[in-house]
Amino acid sequence: KKTIHGLDQRPGHQGPWGYRSSDGMGLLEFLEWCQDLKMNPLLAVYAGYSLGGQYVSPGAPLAPFVQSALDEIEYVTGSVHTYWGEERAKDGHPAPFPLQYVEIGNEDWFDRSGSYDARFAQFYDAIKANYPNIRIIATAQVHSRIPDVLDEHFYLSPLEMERGSHRYDSYNRKGPKIFVGEWASEEGRPTPDMNAALGDAAWLTGLERNSDIVIMESYAPLLVNVNIGAEQWGTNLIGYNALHAYGSPSYYAQLMFSAYHGDEVPESNISGGKRLNYSITEDSKSGALYLKVVNPIRVPQTMEIKISGDQSISSEAEEITLSSLSPKDTNSITDRTKIVPIHSRVEGVSDDFHIQFPAYSITVLVIRK
Repeated sequence: KKTIHGLDQRPGHQGPWGYRSSDGMGLLEFLEWCQDLKMNPLLAVYAGYSLGGQYVSPGAPLAPFVQSALDEIEYVTGSVHTYWGEERAKDGHPAPFPLQYVEIGNEDWFDRSGSYDARFAQFYDAIKANYPNIRIIATAQVHSRIPDVLDEHFYLSPLEMERGSHRYDSYNRKGPKIFVGEWASEEGRPTPDMNAALGDAAWLTGLERNSDIVIMESYAPLLVNVNIGAEQWGTNLIGYNALHAYGSPSYYAQLMFSAYHGDEVPESNISGGKRLNYSITEDSKSGALYLKVVNPIRVPQTMEIKISGDQSISSEAEEITLSSLSPKDTNSITDRTKIVPIHSRVEGVSDDFHIQFPAYSITVLVIRK
């Protein structure tokens, strides 16, 4: 409530991560930013736990915070005939915003009091009673209610991220869906190097392969000011200063995964190579196949690819490759495009063929039927 209305009415606040926020980008600006980017917002509400270990007891002490969450949801989604919808209209946006997900708290596994289960239930019941179609995200395991989604966070080394790429292969399909809400391979400063991008891409193959259960993912952090003394976190996706911005190798890995994926995960038979991670998706309308392969080692590797089905395969495929001579190579504010995706064509594609992937590479192969 202190981040809406005019800028001159926002006092700002001292953030928990060691720097002050002006709140110049408040709730409405965040929603309008999502709208401009054609994205749906995901709203996280304070659930009574703070980083210092303090928590608000469930029941009457927590009730004002539950009401605050309901007020915030009404500001986002309410018509102009509601109190907070009218306040949003006064701020210049009469139309309500779409809202599918609300997350209760953040990283509440840090709370050693055991209160999150009851705190989550209090928020869950109130939100579902007023907004039954909103899906509720838990930030830690709970037993009192069944969340729609569970938010899991991972900050690991590139090798650990690579090794974790099969984490969800055997996940219980009856459990809540997964939102990997914060994650990154931590190597490179202020933005990731190629080795981190390889770890990120290997991890993404596992998320994509299990996209029936992993419904969302969000790399963190997104942006970093690269001026000396301006950063708060080591490894960040996009670097900028007052004049320029650049994408890290991990940014281009994300770009490749988001630009080339289908809506189905078909059965596949791909063999050969060492430490190769892959995923394959299919566009159910066009029949195009998107094969992503990550080769994290220092030598090129060959894989055999067998494609089942009764449709013929085009003998030519599109190939998009992100690679580098050294895993320590990276982009920077002075060399912004040292590592970028390269587009090429591959001949000799069939329903059973071999293809070589470069050392230290992330490859997307677009195979058309």
